[in-house]
Amino acid sequence: MSGPDRNQPYLRYIRSLRDRPTDLDMINRLANPARFMRFSDAAMPWFAWASLAVLAIGLYLALVVAPPDYQQGESVRIMYIHVPAAWMALSVYLFVAIASAVALVWRHPLAEIAAASAAPIGAAFTLVCLATGSLWGRPMWGTWWVWDARLTSVLVLFFLYLGHIALVNGFDEPSRGVRAGSVLALVGVVNLPIIKFSVDWWNTLHQPASVVRLGGPTIDISMLVPLLVMAAGFLLLFLMLLMLRMRTTLNERKAMALRLNATPGRARVSTPEPAAAPQPAVR
Repeated sequence: MSGPDRNQPYLRYIRSLRDRPTDLDMINRLANPARFMRFSDAAMPWFAWASLAVLAIGLYLALVVAPPDYQQGESVRIMYIHVPAAWMALSVYLFVAIASAVALVWRHPLAEIAAASAAPIGAAFTLVCLATGSLWGRPMWGTWWVWDARLTSVLVLFFLYLGHIALVNGFDEPSRGVRAGSVLALVGVVNLPIIKFSVDWWNTLHQPASVVRLGGPTIDISMLVPLLVMAAGFLLLFLMLLMLRMRTTLNERKAMALRLNATPGRARVSTPEPAAAPQPAVR
């Protein structure tokens, strides 16, 4: 497929975003890209500066104020990156799944964009979680990697993110990619409780939950506060990056729609004047 024919699936998809009906007035209001662009234009600077400030405070508390662990020593400071990244990896995937469900049921155009925009951010958080966990596991467990339930299920989560990204961007017809990615996101939700409860269901090297548990946190307050501040910073960073990626996608589709809908002006072809008939020579 080449030339104008290659752009036809994108043209049909962009037109469908404008013409899709919705069942609920609230969803119809939220589906307005112009309203989202106005909101994000005002909110993005606040989220950017807030995430920068909260992360700076969190890093200071984690690296300077928080005490070393009596068993793990200074290596415990990896926790302040590893644990919030793990929380965000799970939370972002749940967000992708919810947005995918809304896109499938109500054909919400911004939900489709939100799911596609959030997946690479979630994959990045998951990669940070795996990398920092490996760095933390080397001095604690004596190995960079073990195939226990928690590590394996988080690795599966990373592959689910990659699969979603590949499906969304792997079709010439964008709507088909969106549907395939949404189905994968919903199927992959089953992996989230496996990650959460794997330390309780199987014998793993990971310790049980010490923050989010029914009996309350078991971690000391001097370590809990920096951990929660870092988690808040990661959340603000995600929201800022999500709005940035969604705005970029909307601008790209708007530019593509303008290019495809533009009717080029007809070139003016100058018609040569007919040659004058030869005049008889005047004698």
